[in-house]
Amino acid sequence: MGGGRSQVNKAHKTRFASKASRHAHKIDKVRSGKPESSHRAAVKGARAARIQQSKAIRDKKRAALLKEKRSTIGSSGTPRVIVLVGLSSSSNVGSLAKDLLTFAEGCDGKLRSSTVASPTYKLRTTVLQAPYGDLTSCMELAKVADLLAFVLPANSLYSGDSSSPIDEFGSQCLSVFRAMGLPSTAVFIRDLPADNKSRQELKKAATSFLSAELPEDCKFYLADTKDDLHKFMWLFKEQHLSSPHWRNQRPYVMSEQVCIKPDDNTGLCTLLVSGYLRAHNLSVNQLVHVSGAGDFQLSQIDVLKDPCPLNERKSSDVMETEDNGIQIVNTFVPDCTNQEPLLVENVPDPLAGEQTWPTEEDMEEANINNKQRKLVKRKLPRGTSEYQAAWIVDDTDDEDNDSDNDNQAGSGMVIDEQGHADQGSDGSDIDAVSHFTEKFDEETVGDTEMADEENLTKEQIEAEIKKIKEANAEDEEFPDEVETPLDVPAKKRFAKYRGLKSFRTSSWDPKESLPPDYARIFAFDNFTRTQKHVLAKIAELDGGTKDCALVGSYVRLHVTNIPTDIASKLCHPSRRIPVVVSGLLQHESKMSVLHFSIKKHDSYEAPIKSKEPLIFNVGFRQFTARPLFSSDNINCNKHKMERFLHHGRFSVASVYAPICFPPLPLIVLKNRDGEQPAIAAVGSLKSVDPDRIILKKIVLTGYPQRVSKLKAIVRYMFHNPEDVKWFKPVELWTKHGCRGRIKETVGTHGAMKCIFNSSIQQHDTVCMSLFKRAYPKWPEQLYQV
Repeated sequence: MGGGRSQVNKAHKTRFASKASRHAHKIDKVRSGKPESSHRAAVKGARAARIQQSKAIRDKKRAALLKEKRSTIGSSGTPRVIVLVGLSSSSNVGSLAKDLLTFAEGCDGKLRSSTVASPTYKLRTTVLQAPYGDLTSCMELAKVADLLAFVLPANSLYSGDSSSPIDEFGSQCLSVFRAMGLPSTAVFIRDLPADNKSRQELKKAATSFLSAELPEDCKFYLADTKDDLHKFMWLFKEQHLSSPHWRNQRPYVMSEQVCIKPDDNTGLCTLLVSGYLRAHNLSVNQLVHVSGAGDFQLSQIDVLKDPCPLNERKSSDVMETEDNGIQIVNTFVPDCTNQEPLLVENVPDPLAGEQTWPTEEDMEEANINNKQRKLVKRKLPRGTSEYQAAWIVDDTDDEDNDSDNDNQAGSGMVIDEQGHADQGSDGSDIDAVSHFTEKFDEETVGDTEMADEENLTKEQIEAEIKKIKEANAEDEEFPDEVETPLDVPAKKRFAKYRGLKSFRTSSWDPKESLPPDYARIFAFDNFTRTQKHVLAKIAELDGGTKDCALVGSYVRLHVTNIPTDIASKLCHPSRRIPVVVSGLLQHESKMSVLHFSIKKHDSYEAPIKSKEPLIFNVGFRQFTARPLFSSDNINCNKHKMERFLHHGRFSVASVYAPICFPPLPLIVLKNRDGEQPAIAAVGSLKSVDPDRIILKKIVLTGYPQRVSKLKAIVRYMFHNPEDVKWFKPVELWTKHGCRGRIKETVGTHGAMKCIFNSSIQQHDTVCMSLFKRAYPKWPEQLYQV
């Protein structure tokens, strides 16, 4: 039909083609060495490779999900932990816990334990109650919760009721839980009316009220009748539970039973903690952390028969049975060659940096110096022997020679025996000062009347300085200002400080003049690489079974060398929360300098000062620290110290503490007399780096007495000429943006002549910035039970 008149479509415009395709016809196919269809084959092969790679990733995720589901559900999975938290004082948590355990166990008898097995739902459940009003206990329970369930009474949702669904303590708990990292959450609504319509309306009201405070996947359940509990248990069995990432990195055991095995008159004992092992396999050679007590070694791990199985079977794997009926399946004993040592602090060698014996080069240099000293001619009294000459001090001769040389050069004023000035001296100091003062009398701009400092007493000087500072009320903009003391020279008072040409670019050696506490800590060459290797070792433990208790098994840990008084507090019947024993990663028992990104909590109004004792909750750990606050400069390796933790912005808190590997949440508590600790700040672990440079800044201020264009005489920054000469190399700046330097001293009371890069005003303030490196303070007691 088309024939010779068939339609010929216009070719694609070349502006959409690549440069290579436009010049493809110019290249000889034989010379290029590529077949015509090589590009198409390469594209096809790359597409097949991508499809294969995506399929492998998908299969891997499916296998991991199936493995996780099998390990958490069924007879091989650990009991799921439900922590009930009351959001107000009207929440009845105890009755709901009893109803859940009774319904899950399927009998109306007396409950023997907080962990029950339900053959109906093929699920094992542990229900714990968070004590209302005890923030620390609520935090510890939230760390081990698989499901964090908030109990909400329906009567608090009525419009006519004055009580709120969430009171002050409930909102505090919610903010802390969010900062720690929430696991899966749910809300139980109790005390509902009988009619179905009112029940659904109250559920909608609770959902709209709490949806902004809780995650999007939070589920709301009615929990009054058996049908409500049946629906929850059926959905809870199939629910995929999420947990914080930091908890999944470490194995831990939540205690079901705790007892003490005393040692022989040593003040120490062995703590026996029984419970289900979660998250990872635990090696008997690992160190463990007992929450609130410290880091310890394991002497033995016993794998026991599960006391709460789903299916009662007669086990044939039991090795032995103890007198109390506990059946041991397996026992692991540490290997002395592979067991990780309990190192907390480095033991410094005080003579490590000493050189007690001179080298040959030192001896030769000393001999040369002695020969040169002998060649120096000295004027000795007539009749002096060599023995007597050795006792004559050379300082007097040197001083006489120096004074003679100075007198000959005419560079200074010489005083004769009568105390009169030598007529041959030029009196350059007095002439320079008088000439400079006369010049200021002629050229002064905006001079002010000030008393002569030479005739003022110490009290009058202090009063005048205070008056000037009150007139220049800009202390809030310059919080680093300090006053130079009158009775101590500034070069002694500020001997540890130095000036910096540029805070950002000037160099500062991180190994210079370190405090003695730095000899007690550990540091890494490459912290990121070390963390990667440590996490790889945990993955290796999960793959092997040698000397390891498997995750999901019921174990009894023998934690050795715990002080008896601490162990007795952990086993006290009044303790309302379980003991948590977590496995430590490699190096996590050693002390170093940790840096946390921290922000002051909105509910805390009191000031928080640097180096003030605070309680740090980092992961499973809780310890006392004295942090040093600083800013976080992204484009600089030096960071300015902050004297207080300010509201509304993040700072960095540096502390001496055991090494931890991020990510880890941080909750900072502050002790109060006779009350529960208050939430002071929240944050997260930033890094472990002893070489992070934190500089304390001070600003010395002076005030222009007389100004003339670029020059000024500045007073009250220093009070003697020696201090002016000492700090002469440091750059000056003013609050109005001028830069300058010290040229020379004026008078004998610390006044100085300064030159600036632009005209200075009489009402301006001259400043000098000085810096010194600051360090955190070593805690007096790390753990407090």
